[in-house]
Amino acid sequence: MSLLRWEPFRETDDFFRRAWPGQAGRGPRSAEGSVESAAVHWTPSADISESEQEFQVRAELPGVRKEDVRITVEQGTITIAGERRLEKEDKGTKYHRIESFHGTFSRSFGLPDTVEVNAIRAEAKDGVLLVHLPKKAIEKPRPVEIQVG
Repeated sequence: MSLLRWEPFRETDDFFRRAWPGQAGRGPRSAEGSVESAAVHWTPSADISESEQEFQVRAELPGVRKEDVRITVEQGTITIAGERRLEKEDKGTKYHRIESFHGTFSRSFGLPDTVEVNAIRAEAKDGVLLVHLPKKAIEKPRPVEIQVG
């Protein structure tokens, strides 16, 4: 009797590879000898919300240092880009499956004309990046009385 390695996600991985061949690197995958084989372009999740004062972009960036994040605004588009760096590989450790992505990432979002670009600020805490996009102060129109002469 020989022992077989149980891989519960093998059929799911095979299904996704067959269904979307160009997307094979986007889902979970088995390690192929080293941690370096898990390097892939990945896309962090982002939520966008709005209040009366501002828009907010909340991006999930677990394991990304704030020094490794760049936020730029150009031609009405905000881009959040950076890199999740590879942790040191332990010598003598054999990885059987790696599901955490590392490598570069980039997300871009169009900005409404109401955003005050010079007042945008960002903060990072506990693997979450929060970008505050304040709205421009819009002066409410006042009625002007015209004297009839």
